[in-house]
Parts: sequence; structure tokens; C-alpha cells
Amino acid sequence: MAALNNQKTNSQNRLSLVSSVYKKSQVTQIRLRIHIPKCYLQAPVISQLISTYGLVVNITKAMLRPNADGCFDIELRGTVPQISSGLAYLESLNLRIVGKPNAEGDSWFY
Repeated sequence: MAALNNQKTNSQNRLSLVSSVYKKSQVTQIRLRIHIPKCYLQAPVISQLISTYGLVVNITKAMLRPNADGCFDIELRGTVPQISSGLAYLESLNLRIVGKPNAEGDSWFY
């Protein structure tokens, strides 16, 4: 899975992480690793995904240290437009976002 922050168009990258669905209202999910610079460690980055974009967020792993960059492994669940908007928000913060491998062999796409 290529990182979201490569040089391709942001909207193309966002959509490539979201599974192909026939209806925009169908719920889908993706797994990501979000690298958080220390300047955002006190900011409500994850809670904004829930409150502003209506996403269900499951934090599967967090690596945070005082005065250092950190990262979250998260699962996002929502409609394609919700996930796409949430990813655009994360990109607007210039966060490094990487798709996660599919270890469980389920139908998730990244």
C-alpha cells in the first residue's frame, strides 16, 4: 500500500484507500497509521474525525511520548464521502498518513 502523501493528486489517493462501493451511502472502512508531529499532540485531531466528519474511529495502537512525534494506528468506518472528507482534513494538517496491511484477510481495501 503506497503512502497517501506521495505526489499523486490528493483526491485520487484518498479514493484509492477507500474500497470500491456501489452506493455512496454504503458504509466502508479503512486502516491507517497517522504520524502526529509533537505540535499536534495536544490538538483534538482524532476527535475531529468523529465530531466533524461523523466517522467511527477505533484506535488500535498509539505510540506517544512527551516532547516527541507520535503515531496512531486507527480504523475508520463511514461512508465514502465521510472517509474522503476525513482524510482531506488530516492531509490539510500535513500529517503523514500510511495505509496499513490487511493482516486479517478481510475485505478491507487500502
